[in-house]
Amino acid sequence: MTKIPMPNPIVEMDGDEMTRLIWRMIKSELIEPFAALNTEYYDLGLPHREETDDAVTKQAAQALLRHRVGVKCATITPNKKRMEEYSLSRMYPSPNGTIRSTVDGTTFRSPILLPGTSPLVPNWKEPITVARHSNADLYKDTELRIETPGEAHLTADGQDRLVYRFDGPGVALAMYNTDKSIYSFARSCFSCALDKKQDLWFSCKDTISTVYDGRFRDIFQEVYDAEYKAAFEAAGIRYIYTLIDDAVARCMRSQGGFVWALKNYDGDVMSDMIGAAFGALALMTSVLISPAGCFEYEAAHGTVTRHWYRRQAGEKTSTNPMATIFAWSGALKKRGELDGVPALTDFGRKIEQASLAAIADGIVTGDMAALTGAEESVDTETFIAAVRERLESLM
Repeated sequence: MTKIPMPNPIVEMDGDEMTRLIWRMIKSELIEPFAALNTEYYDLGLPHREETDDAVTKQAAQALLRHRVGVKCATITPNKKRMEEYSLSRMYPSPNGTIRSTVDGTTFRSPILLPGTSPLVPNWKEPITVARHSNADLYKDTELRIETPGEAHLTADGQDRLVYRFDGPGVALAMYNTDKSIYSFARSCFSCALDKKQDLWFSCKDTISTVYDGRFRDIFQEVYDAEYKAAFEAAGIRYIYTLIDDAVARCMRSQGGFVWALKNYDGDVMSDMIGAAFGALALMTSVLISPAGCFEYEAAHGTVTRHWYRRQAGEKTSTNPMATIFAWSGALKKRGELDGVPALTDFGRKIEQASLAAIADGIVTGDMAALTGAEESVDTETFIAAVRERLESLM
């Protein structure tokens, strides 16, 4: 069989532990037999980040800017325990954070709907994509423990505002964001909604946070009116701004099928809620999209450390590879779309179709068995072999 051509490379970012093993299985069983896989490879596994003092992560991010399409395996963000386990010289930052910052991207998470399953919210018919503004906010805050009576002030550029007069112990917190990052976030969200041909919702709490959240509201409206309104109207989709409490209520009553833009903390919480309601984080895709048109695909979950330790002990594991499979299929589809290679885009779709067909036939890993009601589950290798068999019949 003639392999499907791939004239331009995908930036391949390898990772850690169990997902690194699954990564190799997917490439060797589901991609390389059928496509002339062309990647620019970067090893973001923790040992190699240590060897390069994390230079490899920065190199991968720059490659993503050049080639526009990447696929990333799950990686470890080390804590103190991991530093000791891997004999690290320092606590390296999250590779995802480094890449997001470099390409100025927004993370979009969307659930994979399994055959024979229904969301916990009965009226949800289509996946809900959560767009999380992964910049600053609560995750880059400055905190103070106040031990004695006194005043907390917020000062900047000659401005000074009293935050609170403490008459005893308490806590104070300050956080920030930038117009540049919010503009990029807005443009990525509007572009994603247009690509999906779905409504875009943005919600925050500007009635309480009139300056901070109000700035998000104003920038979204400005970008929509100036750059996207005509395209949205032509596509028959809407931009909706509403308070976050109203958005949550509307979301629960909706049929799904929209993109929901949220600030950093809100997006972190709501993406987990959406993932659990549709199935699990192991069944969530994650796409990093930049305003300049870079796309990086990955699984929304971690490195599955518990299964990795069991593998190290010689056990077989029933680890769910679906999100990693869909990361690869997403990158293949986008590479084909950008390069005008419809066979490559179609191949990405067929990988997804074959994966879902295996599940429809009752071949599932342990966590999927709990969701689908299957009486038996298989190990990871058996599941991927079943996908390979169905993929061959589609080619």
